[in-house]
Amino acid sequence: MVAYHNEPEIVEELPLLAVRDVVIFTDMILPLYIGRDASMAAVEAALASSKRLLVVAQKTLHQEDPTPDDLYKVGSVAQILRQIRLPDGRLKILVQGLAKAKVVAFLTQSPYTRVSLEILEDPPVPPDSVELEALKRVVKEKSQKILALREVLSEEAVSLLDNLDDPGQLADLVVSNLQLKVAEAQNVLEILDPAERLSKVYEILGQELKVAQMQAKIDSETREEIDRSQREFYLREQMRAIKKELGDDGGRDEETLEYRSRIKNAHLPKKVASEVARQLARLEWMHPDAAEAAIIRSYLDWIVELPWSVTTRDRLDLREAKKVLDADHYNLQKVKDRILEYLAVMKLNRRQKGPIICFLGPPGVGKTSLGQSIAKAMGRKFVRFSLGGLKDEAEIRGHRRTYIGALPGRIIQGLKTAGANNPVFMLDEVDKIGSDFRGDPASALLEVLDPEQNANFSDHYLNLPFDLSNVMFITTANFLDSIPQALEDRMEVIYLSGYTSEEKVAIAKKHLLPRLVKDHGLEPGRLVIQDSAIGQVIAGYTQEAGLRGLDRKLATICRKVARKVAEGHDKSFRVTKSQLTRYLGPPEILPEPERLEGQSGVATGLAWTESGGEIMYIEVRTMLGKGTLSLTGQLGEVMRESAQTVLAYVRAHAVEFGLARDFFENQDIHIHVPAGAVPKEGPSAGTALMTAVLSALLDRPAPKNLALTGEITLRGQVMAIGGLKEKALAALRAGIKRIVIPRQNDKDLAELPPDLKKKVEFIEVEDISGLLAVVFPDLKRKLNQTTIAPPRARRRVNKQPRGATAPTP
Repeated sequence: MVAYHNEPEIVEELPLLAVRDVVIFTDMILPLYIGRDASMAAVEAALASSKRLLVVAQKTLHQEDPTPDDLYKVGSVAQILRQIRLPDGRLKILVQGLAKAKVVAFLTQSPYTRVSLEILEDPPVPPDSVELEALKRVVKEKSQKILALREVLSEEAVSLLDNLDDPGQLADLVVSNLQLKVAEAQNVLEILDPAERLSKVYEILGQELKVAQMQAKIDSETREEIDRSQREFYLREQMRAIKKELGDDGGRDEETLEYRSRIKNAHLPKKVASEVARQLARLEWMHPDAAEAAIIRSYLDWIVELPWSVTTRDRLDLREAKKVLDADHYNLQKVKDRILEYLAVMKLNRRQKGPIICFLGPPGVGKTSLGQSIAKAMGRKFVRFSLGGLKDEAEIRGHRRTYIGALPGRIIQGLKTAGANNPVFMLDEVDKIGSDFRGDPASALLEVLDPEQNANFSDHYLNLPFDLSNVMFITTANFLDSIPQALEDRMEVIYLSGYTSEEKVAIAKKHLLPRLVKDHGLEPGRLVIQDSAIGQVIAGYTQEAGLRGLDRKLATICRKVARKVAEGHDKSFRVTKSQLTRYLGPPEILPEPERLEGQSGVATGLAWTESGGEIMYIEVRTMLGKGTLSLTGQLGEVMRESAQTVLAYVRAHAVEFGLARDFFENQDIHIHVPAGAVPKEGPSAGTALMTAVLSALLDRPAPKNLALTGEITLRGQVMAIGGLKEKALAALRAGIKRIVIPRQNDKDLAELPPDLKKKVEFIEVEDISGLLAVVFPDLKRKLNQTTIAPPRARRRVNKQPRGATAPTP
């Protein structure tokens, strides 16, 4: 064994333990965590013998496998007092420094380093040295001051310092508690003379006392600003105070400099730039991991990425715009004219505010794709946002930033996506907006779609005005009934009705088929579908006003052809009308059962639906009874009232129709509209109901090839209806080519396609007298001239209303 204090020249061999960030002094007790394989082996070797090892510090902290040149040569012989094996496989040992030692030679380096060493003893201290005594007292005083400034001074610490008289032990005790850097602590360890070592500690204490005083000053300046929710902010405030003392208050970190550069490039309006500068100043002095810092960063990112001053240049060449619109869409002349008119006004007046256009029509007629073509024709970006099922007002106006996960509304999000402040912004399905306890999105849209207000649109998240006056908003809807009146008033409604069969054939040949052939990987010319086959697809497999069903059926044909091509068939495929069943199966749309010639009590009405027009048979039966009117077929309230109005009119004029005055007292009337599972409602079934009721009561069949639409009043007037084109197309699909319409709809004939007016005869009537002259021309009527005007009916075949011009095909 080595007698450390009596025989300094004796050499001993011990395992060597390299540590990264600590220097062990004599009598110092501290825990060490052992993880490296070589260190684990050294500790196990020490535990197997004397439980002693030489602990030396590394020169480089990050060196994983230090060589002898990477280690200091002076360290401390340490005694292992306790060891614990941790769950992760590491060792935790408690060691105490016994004596200084110097490495004499490295004996082995695997599996651990073993060295021979020389114990280093302190030289004797001169007795009764006044200078040394003064130095000890000053070191003790400064040590107590530092402990007091750090608020860790206790009676035990004061007693320990007062009882230490040996200058070497005092120096080791003080320096081991100063948390010095490894190089500085190693320098003190290698000083053997106690007086010199204590003098070096005195110099270090002077610097540490200044740092402690500065920390105390910083602590006193910031203590009042710290509460429980801002403890993580404490270190940042200390750094700020340190920078202030050092005169380095103008520094900016990389993140701040990046934000300032982005803000400069964004060209923000004055008010927006002021708010952004305020938020950036808050972020600059905020802890980077604070919750509010993440909110501010997200807010600044949204601000700088919005197109506050980015505007795309409008393409105001009317001829080029017309070419684009004509290339993308067939017909729709009224819509195209409206867009060209807007471009013309923009060309003459650049300050013209963007219009709010609403495309109204059944599904599949090209409302959404028309918006894309408008953006293409104008050279603007296109953004689409579906409002269907929207119930939260925050989707339009955005969320308040106080909410977790808050985001701007979809309007602001769309502008960010577009990257310009003047896109064509399409709001789809505006008629399907809902509302609940979270607000009314339709009311929020009032500000967005009002040209007088949207120049200062304020999103709840941004809380800053954004100019929407340059945006061209386009909305789409299937029907107007569910759109609030205030919202409808802000929009210019353009109705897109359904397509005729000829128009669908033309669209299929020009647009649908070329796109589908390309999408299915077929070569041009490999697939040819005859016009008659396309017409049969329209008539037998689709029943719609738009083109979606037709597109799906043509895609089915293309898939089957693509499969054959992929299987090795090299021939071209020509699809005829007779071959459709091989590709699409039997027809899915069966025609309505034709009315038997001479059948009384039946009339053909016309109805408008969201997907176009439909024919509607009305059946009436009379039977003995007690004067009861029965209505079946899921009729709505308006149709029930129409039936009651018809019955009241017939009873009032029973004698003129050749009926007994009391005919209704001893018989019942049953009115039924087939397809009872389908609800039916609308204000245009009066003429058809009147015809069916009179046909049943008089036992006179109505004309088989005649359809009727129009509402009646108790005075016998025939009122105007809507959806004339859809109803006419429905009649034409059913093979009916004569339609009775109200005379007030004379103006709507000018809007119908010329080919439709060539195929259908429109008969205008003004009252019941004119209706009966068309339906029952041989009926002897003796109507009261003061109540009902003489029969007036006017036939319109291939003629335009007076003063009207034919629309462009």
